[in-house]
Amino acid sequence: MRKLIDIKKTLVAAATVLLTATAFAQTTGGEVEVLHWWTSGGEARAAAALKQQLQQQGHTWRDFAVAGGGGDNAMTVLKSRVMAGNPPSAAQIKGPSLQEWGELGVLTNLNDVARAGNWDNLVPRVIGDIMKHNGNWIAVPVNVHRVNWLWTNPEVFRRAGARVPTNWDEFFVAAEALRRAGVIPLAHGGQNWQDFTLFESVALGVGGTDFYRSALVQLDQTALRSATMTRVLETFRRVKAHTDRNAPGRDWNLATAMVIRGEAGMQLMGDWAKGEFIAAGRVPGRDFGCVAAPGTANAFTFNVDSFAMFRLRNEANTRAQRDLANAILSPEFQEVFNLNKGSIPVRLNMNLERFDECARMSSRDFVETSRRGTLVPSIAHGMAVRSAASGAMQDVVSQFWNDDRVTVQNAQERLARAAQTR
Repeated sequence: MRKLIDIKKTLVAAATVLLTATAFAQTTGGEVEVLHWWTSGGEARAAAALKQQLQQQGHTWRDFAVAGGGGDNAMTVLKSRVMAGNPPSAAQIKGPSLQEWGELGVLTNLNDVARAGNWDNLVPRVIGDIMKHNGNWIAVPVNVHRVNWLWTNPEVFRRAGARVPTNWDEFFVAAEALRRAGVIPLAHGGQNWQDFTLFESVALGVGGTDFYRSALVQLDQTALRSATMTRVLETFRRVKAHTDRNAPGRDWNLATAMVIRGEAGMQLMGDWAKGEFIAAGRVPGRDFGCVAAPGTANAFTFNVDSFAMFRLRNEANTRAQRDLANAILSPEFQEVFNLNKGSIPVRLNMNLERFDECARMSSRDFVETSRRGTLVPSIAHGMAVRSAASGAMQDVVSQFWNDDRVTVQNAQERLARAAQTR
């Protein structure tokens, strides 16, 4: 009898171990394959933080990193994978491109994860709406980059006796003072996307958020052909006179280096420029200044990285995918990732004690503009309109910048037509 009892105990124990192992296998052990183009420096460290968090949950991370092209190469590879019926778990896609993928019916519905995580209250509505297709969550926002920044060299400004501008009239006064002091007023890289980045800050500063939203988000023809847009283009052309003749073809980080070295007084660029100052050992508030672009202190143009989640057949991988989505918006990951990336958390309730002065300012403005309704997507960085229209408009803006023979009236007409590109 005792032997029978012992056998029974052994069988029960074995069954318990088997059931436990089976339950463990059902709740862990999935694989997430993640397509991204974060392949260098702080970006690579940021991606590694997400990988570590998933591995701690028992999942396998399969890196699908495609370098180069600011994501263009990655999108080419992604399209071929999806067409072959073999999509990754997640892919770095942003802005209106998410809607294009949503229309293909290849993205999964994340509403259950979003409800459990309270995403609708954690993420500003203007950003949440971009992450949805037909009202359903299909992607997870990772971070927020502010685009409408003005970076300055305080020592150069002191030597020139100039004041950091808060509007475009003050910008031109400061630029003249810097020029008289023998300094290039505005460091600029003459590339299409940099011209468009500068243009959107001028449009926001001259026209305000209502005009910006009408003209550059809704692509309203009345706004694009208005007297306000005429003033935007006139101001934009005036700005060019305060750049240097060697700007064409210059990379953005080389323009930042001009401000760091004191060769130039200012640069209009997104907050990724901050990484160049930090890498050079400069301290925000002391060695370099960060303020909103002229006339835009009460507004915020955003560029948001996000991961779209594709439909998967494997149940374990689907669970791992949902754990990935949940991890991305966790406070722990939001802090680690954005400290490495130089951006700010997309969550509205984050503790920013470990972030620098510029990041804390950006986050305060992010929360405030979200509340006030002046948080707007960057057209220059693929957040506002679909790629066909934004690409056509970018070409018009850059041609106007580079060719003084193109009149304001001609550029305005061509810009309005380009906005109708489908």
